[in-house]
Amino acid sequence: MTVLTDIINQGGVLGIVDVEGVPATAMLGMRETLRDQMVLTMAKKTLIRRAWKQAGRSTDKLDQLLDGVTIPMLVQTDGLNAFQLYAELDKTRTGRAAKAGDIAPNDIVIEAGPTSFPPGPIVGEFNSVGIPAKIDKGKVAIQKTVTAVEKGQPISADLGLMLSKLEINPIEIGLILSGVIEDGTLMAADDLNLDLDGFIADVKSATSGAFNVACHVGWFTNETVPVLVSKAAGEALAVAVEAGVHNEDTMPILMSRAHARMLALAGQLDSSALDDELSGALGAAATVAAATPAATDDAVAEEAAAEEEEEEEEDAGFGGLGDLFG
Repeated sequence: MTVLTDIINQGGVLGIVDVEGVPATAMLGMRETLRDQMVLTMAKKTLIRRAWKQAGRSTDKLDQLLDGVTIPMLVQTDGLNAFQLYAELDKTRTGRAAKAGDIAPNDIVIEAGPTSFPPGPIVGEFNSVGIPAKIDKGKVAIQKTVTAVEKGQPISADLGLMLSKLEINPIEIGLILSGVIEDGTLMAADDLNLDLDGFIADVKSATSGAFNVACHVGWFTNETVPVLVSKAAGEALAVAVEAGVHNEDTMPILMSRAHARMLALAGQLDSSALDDELSGALGAAATVAAATPAATDDAVAEEAAAEEEEEEEEDAGFGGLGDLFG
């Protein structure tokens, strides 16, 4: 009694764990694993209630913690918060084979498909408990997906045996937390079961979305400024190139564009009008073009045709390729 009262008075996070169905050997291993993080104390409900009252705590909250608990254990920790405590205790959960009279915690569904059993009397055993089975390709197969027992219904001894043969262990055992009290706040176990992977994914998605919006509206922060500056530099360079502004950044692009247009135009002329240097340049360009998709070739041809028409409109009487390139 005094020990329980002292534990309750220590504060921190207090909770009630249901240990019904946990084998003694498994219990020893679980307690040994968790000993450094929390205090686990077995006691009857009556003793827990007396110690709780002696500590001056609300019995209403204790009644909620004990609701539905068959074999209670008091748990107390100063080093973990409520969510961390739930996560640590949740690691002890495991399944065991169903016994006669066990209540199904959820719908127990048997999926259709082949099993590892060879033909034999087991076919009749499956059918006798409502699991349709037959021989298929030398193996026992479940004919269709069925719900062997619904949630909240008792499991018969024969059905429990057949489920065990199918390696279905529906009865969950472990240090199952009923609820906790932290800083005077009562929290049920269901409220502590966080989907951490989903939460992290949501945070990443929200962060990415916020960053994109901030960049779109030009919101200046330590994170967005490098992107905004890079975007502005790229747009400024594009404008300068289109405007024909000559500087150390635009000249390589302008020269490359002029060279490409020159080759495209030269490619439309008769080979007799080309000197050796231009012929070599066209040959090299043709080799590169052969390795590119046909769509690129079509685009170059269209650009060359447009350039030729433009040149003809500007100066229909130029005297030859030498006049154009010097």
